[in-house]
Order: sequence, then C-alpha cells, then structure tokens
Amino acid sequence: MLLDFQGDVEEVFARTFVADYEEYGTMKTIELCPGGANRNVTEANRDQYVELYVKWLLEDSIQAQFSAFSEGFHEVCGGAALRMFIPEELELLICGSPSLDFLALEEVTSTEDGFTRDHPLIRAFWEIVHEMSLEDKKKLLFFCTGSDRSPIKGLGSMTFVISRNGPDSDRLPTAHTCFNHLLLPEYSDKEKLRVCLMTAINNSEGFGLM
Repeated sequence: MLLDFQGDVEEVFARTFVADYEEYGTMKTIELCPGGANRNVTEANRDQYVELYVKWLLEDSIQAQFSAFSEGFHEVCGGAALRMFIPEELELLICGSPSLDFLALEEVTSTEDGFTRDHPLIRAFWEIVHEMSLEDKKKLLFFCTGSDRSPIKGLGSMTFVISRNGPDSDRLPTAHTCFNHLLLPEYSDKEKLRVCLMTAINNSEGFGLM
C-alpha cells in the first residue's frame, strides 16, 4: 500500500524511519537507520524505508534466535559433508523439490475404510486432480501434507492414503498432514466432490507475512 500510494505520503502515513514492536507486553521503538526517529518517510525515500523495515523484520529482529538455530544446525549437521553442497542443493534437501508429478503420486496412493483404487469416487478424485492448475495442485498438496513441495525423490516416494470418511454429506474433506492422509466423505457425484475439495484447499491457509 505504501509503495503504491499516489497521494502525499508524508502527511497521510506520518511515518519516520523506525519500527515499533512489543517485548513482554511493553511497546518499544528501534531506529531503522541513524537518526531514523527524526527522518520522515516521503514519496522520494519510501522504497528505502520499506527495504530497511523488511530487513529489520526478517533479519535483525530475529538475529538472536537465528544465531542459536545456526549454532545448533552446524553442531548437528556441520562438518566436511555440509561444505560439499551449494546453497541450492541444501535448499532442495531441506525444503523438497518444486517439481510435482501427480501421476506418480496416484500410483503409490493407498485407500482405506471402504475405498478402493477402482472406486468411482477415487477415480473421480484423480480426474479432478489431473485437471487442476499447478497452483491448485500445490494447494492440494499443502492441504494434505503441510508442504507444497515434494520429497527430493519425488511424489512417487511418498506414502499417501485416502480414506472414506462416512457417507455422502455436505462436510468438506479433511486431512491429517502428519500422516499424508486425506479423508473424503463418499460424495454422491464428481461435481460435488470437486466443489467440496476446491472449497477445502482454498480456505485452509494459516497466518504468514503477506
């Protein structure tokens, strides 16, 4: 909003180069640059203000916690083996791969509680999945597993279970993300499954920095 604002930035936002935060119930203020408390945010310098604020929020404000994490990480995983990897390879090992092969996931999926691989609803489920956009597939994966990335060996290396969660109803699908486990009521038709599934995956996000 600040970066796109077309009016008088200094008058409307009335901001200086400081960040306010709460610490144990007490509000505190820190300067984002030397003399920041006396420097107004204007149209000319708002880009710099946002850059400094984001740096403080994502780096400086958590420096103590990150230093402790870094020390523990290197104590457990450090050494010659760690130095063999470039940053991109470490990211792949820790975060997983962005490449998503849902055909491979379909092949390794198991069913429980009355569903079988050939059950009409399961066949309809995979038809819907393969028709999804990449973004919706990522939302589905996040809904079922807690991550929108695949393991380093791909989705075909996962354990994934779809269980029948009672007869047809208006309840939405649910998931146990710790176990890669999707629970589906036995919806009466493909279109109802599609609507309920899309509603679930599009309304399951938590909180984060937007």
